[in-house]
Order: sequence, then C-alpha cells, then structure tokens
Amino acid sequence: MCKSKEALMKTIHTKHAPAAIGPYSQAKQTGGFIFLSGQIGIDPAAGKIIVSDIAGQTEQVCKNIKAILKKAETSMDNVVKTTCFLTDMKDFAAFNEVYAKHFPGKPARSCVAVKDLPAGALCEIEVIAVK
Repeated sequence: MCKSKEALMKTIHTKHAPAAIGPYSQAKQTGGFIFLSGQIGIDPAAGKIIVSDIAGQTEQVCKNIKAILKKAETSMDNVVKTTCFLTDMKDFAAFNEVYAKHFPGKPARSCVAVKDLPAGALCEIEVIAVK
C-alpha cells in the first residue's frame, strides 16, 4: 500500500525564524532529509531586516537556519549542501567570514550573484540537511 503524501512529508515551522513571506514553508522533511527554503536576514521578533551590512545580515540568516534545523531536530553539523545568493559579489569575503563560523563542516555549496532579493536583503542561504 502506498503511503499518503502527508505521511511522507512533514512541514517544519518555528516562531524562532521568520514566517514565510509567500506561499511556501520554512522547511520540509522527507525521508532523512530536511530541505530549508532560502533564508534572508529578517529578525523574527521585528519581522523585518534590522541590519544593513552583509556581516550582520549573514549572521541573522544563520540564526534563522539554526532555529529551523533545531525545530527539525538536527543541526548545522548535519548540513550537506547550501546554495547562497549575494546581491553584490564584492561582499563575498565578508559573507564567507561569517558563513565559515556557522558551517564548520564545510558542506557542498554553490554561491551566485543575483540582481535582487526579497525585502532588500543582501544575501540568502538555502540548506539541505540530514536528520
């Protein structure tokens, strides 16, 4: 017998990370994997981006990711792949400095420049982790 979609997928949501600003979930779990939607530097308490520099926004993004992973009962140590988006590649070094502190396991990664991000964000990170 085939399992239902609900039995195969679980939606992950925490109030300790920003609510979705569109028709998507913070994360989905299926099998042993957690797929996080791209996170930007929104402070969940304020409901908006409150820092204007790349280091501060990257720090907030990583806090948001940690909160979602914690809700999914996993951690940054279990991240296997990230996709990173920067609005200005001149910020690459500063972004990497903060990123390296939070992803010491050096997951596989792609990093690309984009024209714009939601809410005026300077960076966005999406994550795939294992449970």
